[in-house]
Amino acid sequence: MPEGPSIVILKEEAQQFTGQKIISVSGNTHIDVSRLKDKTILAFKTWGKHFLICFDSFAVKIHMLMFGTYRVNERKTAKPRLSLVFENGELNFYTCSVKILEGDVNSHYDWSVDVMNDNWNPKKAQLSIEKLPEKMICDVILDQDIFSGVGNIIKNEVLYRCYIHPESIVAKIPPHVKSQLIAECSIYSFEFLYWKKKFELKQHWEAYTKSVCLRCNLPFQKKQTGERKRRSFFCTNCQQLYI
Repeated sequence: MPEGPSIVILKEEAQQFTGQKIISVSGNTHIDVSRLKDKTILAFKTWGKHFLICFDSFAVKIHMLMFGTYRVNERKTAKPRLSLVFENGELNFYTCSVKILEGDVNSHYDWSVDVMNDNWNPKKAQLSIEKLPEKMICDVILDQDIFSGVGNIIKNEVLYRCYIHPESIVAKIPPHVKSQLIAECSIYSFEFLYWKKKFELKQHWEAYTKSVCLRCNLPFQKKQTGERKRRSFFCTNCQQLYI
């Protein structure tokens, strides 16, 4: 599943079509695609893993789900879920969810929970975490209403950086450690973006899919953790379990 930084890259690649009129639209989505024809795109936005195409009175939300992909000014052989053609290019989306959001897009989103948004509010994240004292941190860090844009790669890397075992209970984690964790969710997301643009993201992974701890030279544990049962890679020697 693409994480927040990958959707930011999509937004940057699509910026060339801001202010452009859609001259042709097609795809096997269930929305009424005819509604988009001859409409002018006012802006592209992102909220975590959501890509938003904004028009005057509504927006199209695209969620890549697990296997979604896109192409800018080119096509795959597969039939697109949504294809937008402009006078000078095209945007094509595959294996994704497409929905219409009526009215002002700002009424649908809390931008302060997006770890890559200018309005990101770490204090709000801290308050939200405190309301889930009995949860495992591996579940909380993937909660899109608290850390929008954070996915399983970022989860693993941030927990490793902060020396936190993924099955740690929120209430047991010291306040200064939680503050570091919250900050790193945003910091690492921007580093992810930088490395992905340079096509070297995997070279910088220290925990995700790894088998040996770089700090301890001991085997990593690989386990589906928490209620979400997402893959976690962690070192039981240096990542403290707060329970």
